[in-house]
Formats: sequence, structure tokens, C-alpha cells
Amino acid sequence: MEEQQNVLTLLKEIKFILGHQKKVMNVEDLAAYTGLSKSKIYKLTSLKLIPMSNNKHIRQIFFDKDTIDKWLMGDSNLSDEFLEKKFNQQLQRNKNL
Repeated sequence: MEEQQNVLTLLKEIKFILGHQKKVMNVEDLAAYTGLSKSKIYKLTSLKLIPMSNNKHIRQIFFDKDTIDKWLMGDSNLSDEFLEKKFNQQLQRNKNL
């Protein structure tokens, strides 16, 4: 029984490692890769504060792993306070239009 648990644990670790080898990620992949919540990722995408791509034929957002790595290592501010401030600024701009 213990040996089966060890095998399952090892397989989960391998799956985790292989999952991080993807070059192109969706929101779920990005959340698993960065540890950010999907909610925070959606906020970042709506505010256009995260590098992303989309295909006009598919209603899904994609992220390039190398670009995300550079963005994460840069000066990106991911604090809830900063995102809330940016979100409120965008709402105010939209009201003024």
C-alpha cells in the first residue's frame, strides 16, 4: 500500500514538472505555474497589465511562458491594492466616456 502511495506521489510530481514545460499557457496553466489566483489573472488581463495573446477565432487568452517569466522578474506590481486602484481608474475613465 505504501509503495502505491509513493508511485502516485511520484506520478503527481512528474505531471507537475511536465505541466510547467509548456511554452503556451492558458489561464489555468498560468495559475498553476505562478501561484496567482485565476481571479487575479483575470484582473490583470482586463487591465492589460500582463503580457498576453489571443486568437480572434478562439475565445481564450494565452500566455507565452518566456514572456511571463520576464514579466514576473521585472517590476510588475501584483498587489491587490495596486490592482484595485488601477481597476477603479479604468472604471472612472469608462464613466467619463
